[in-house]
Amino acid sequence: MHTHPRARRLGVLLATIGLLAGATAVAAVPPTPSFSAPVRLGFPGGDDWEPSIAADQSGHVHAFWTHYVNYQGSGAGDIDPTCADCGSPHMDLQISSDGGANWSSPRAPFPILTREDDPQIVVDPADGSTVYASYMQDNHSSQYVAKSTDFGVHWTTMLVEPLSRGTDKDILAVRGPAVYLVYHTLMKIFVSQSHDGGATWTTDNLLNGTTNSQFGQSLPSGGAVDSEGRVFFAWNGYNNNGQAKGTVNLFITKSLDNGSTWTTTRIDTSQAPPQCSCGGWAFWGGQMALAIDGSDRVYVLWNANGTKFGPQRVYFARSNDHGVTWSTPTDVSGAPLGSNNVFPALTARAGGDVRIGWMDDRNGFDAGGDDPNARWNTYYRSSTDGGSTWSAEVKLSAFVAGYTYKFATPKDGYLQPYGDYFEMDINSSGKTVALWGEGNSYAGPGNIWFARQQ
Repeated sequence: MHTHPRARRLGVLLATIGLLAGATAVAAVPPTPSFSAPVRLGFPGGDDWEPSIAADQSGHVHAFWTHYVNYQGSGAGDIDPTCADCGSPHMDLQISSDGGANWSSPRAPFPILTREDDPQIVVDPADGSTVYASYMQDNHSSQYVAKSTDFGVHWTTMLVEPLSRGTDKDILAVRGPAVYLVYHTLMKIFVSQSHDGGATWTTDNLLNGTTNSQFGQSLPSGGAVDSEGRVFFAWNGYNNNGQAKGTVNLFITKSLDNGSTWTTTRIDTSQAPPQCSCGGWAFWGGQMALAIDGSDRVYVLWNANGTKFGPQRVYFARSNDHGVTWSTPTDVSGAPLGSNNVFPALTARAGGDVRIGWMDDRNGFDAGGDDPNARWNTYYRSSTDGGSTWSAEVKLSAFVAGYTYKFATPKDGYLQPYGDYFEMDINSSGKTVALWGEGNSYAGPGNIWFARQQ
């Protein structure tokens, strides 16, 4: 159904990862958090895919996603009443002004007749209020960034690259006047950056060449800027791209000089992901989420396997020295061995407060992406000591009547993750907000679901 390549991500331990000096002392296990029942955002009939979420410090939570209507004649998806003539897909936005308790109706913030893809939305951590969004527009997938200074009511949009070629998989990172957007065009990865709050932009080939010989076709999957302006992005590099039958390199690019130069660090290497009749060539492939806390610790969370086409686990690591050295990876999933673990999500704030999520099929193994016995769920854990100890798992997803992909018995779950990623953030009350997609299959249709910590 969807023409842009879908999800990717993985990892398997490499010798470049070192133990952190001065590891945090073992602390008491954090209490198990509780969450609201999941609430559907978007439209009742969907077709809503690939959600992004961001919370500010004034109580607003922004949900931003891709909305499909009758895509390629499928008949799926509700017409968007705010833009009945918008292209399919296009971007939609929904806003809460009370931390996620209540929501506005969905609307198309960037109405256009052509297609829009790959939504990203972030709040500037420097002021806690300015909102930036990014997305791809037109069939050439031109990269756009939009900025709002009134909590998402009005937006200024900017074309941020002059490439006039097909791009994909944008990731946005912001702090103060520094705004970075990374993306790829096959074997080349690019960064468009602004150092005046988005007024002007430059575009550079991040590694001054291609990623083919060292990392493969590289897709970004996470990014952040720390309090001193150091910028980090996470990437998933596919060898034997187009079929996802080769190894996947999970690596980080880092700049210490405001994006002028970049270095790379390989975090892990995974074998080829499980085979999936999903349409996207690496839908279950490895990907790595990245976050930075208020003490400038860097955290990564990724899925990986050690056997070609084998089930993947979810691993966590941290750096206390700005990405120079990394802790030994820790498997953080409680799913039985042999379960599929995919789509990591990660957020953090001050004092070692880090929160993680992922999707797995422990309630019903998915044998290939179109398995009627598959039962996926979305899981969550948190830590108050930088990931040395973790809370018990919390299942965020739950059965809701009226959706053909949701089941309650014999075990609850949904048929398939919907979208290349899901995301989490922390609202103004310090509570986690999470947004993910569920559907009948990779081809959909599907909906986006929201849960907030109580």
